[in-house]
Amino acid sequence: MAQSSFIDIITPIMVGPSSSHTAGAVRLGLLARNVYDAKPHKVTFRLYNSYAQTGFGHGTDKGLLAGVLGLAVDDVRIKHVFDLPEAKQIAYEFEYLEDFNRHPNAVDFIFEGDLNMFVAGDSIGAGEVVIRKINEFSVKFTGKFNTLLLVYRDVPGMISRVTKLIQERNINIASLHCDRYAKGEEASMCICLDGELDEKILKLIEGIENLYLVRYVKKLEH
Repeated sequence: MAQSSFIDIITPIMVGPSSSHTAGAVRLGLLARNVYDAKPHKVTFRLYNSYAQTGFGHGTDKGLLAGVLGLAVDDVRIKHVFDLPEAKQIAYEFEYLEDFNRHPNAVDFIFEGDLNMFVAGDSIGAGEVVIRKINEFSVKFTGKFNTLLLVYRDVPGMISRVTKLIQERNINIASLHCDRYAKGEEASMCICLDGELDEKILKLIEGIENLYLVRYVKKLEH
């Protein structure tokens, strides 16, 4: 029992030989899936550097697709994910590139469907991951916190209107990251939370004027 507990602390319970290449890939896929929040017609996975060079042998391709399909890190079906009925319902392809401006274990998800979306992230080791970009906006969230993602028109008072609603529920904000194209144009807000938002507050947030996109991404199971 002691040995099992120690192993669970230093590495996630998972299917596959590598925490960064397999478990990290699944978690990146899960986060990207939750950000997209729709059924895509096609997903293109762009793997970079170490992911591109050794990912095939480590099952990175299987992990990424499994995450996008909603499989958990320890789901035994990951080994045969390409044969699953769910995998046959969407088109997908893998591209392998080198770009030393990117993290060694970087991946882009290009979703095509009723909504098109670009999501980029990194697997940073021991199964830990970071989402870095959504479309043209820089973000930073890891799946360790419930996260509210907003895309909106850059108007005065937007940040305070959103954060006031959260604080009125006595929910602490762990981190807040904003980005924008230019003054008065599209902007993004990424809010990591210590607590959980309910449907009522999400409806209030969705009702704020000048919001184009609202996503509530719940923290991943570890």
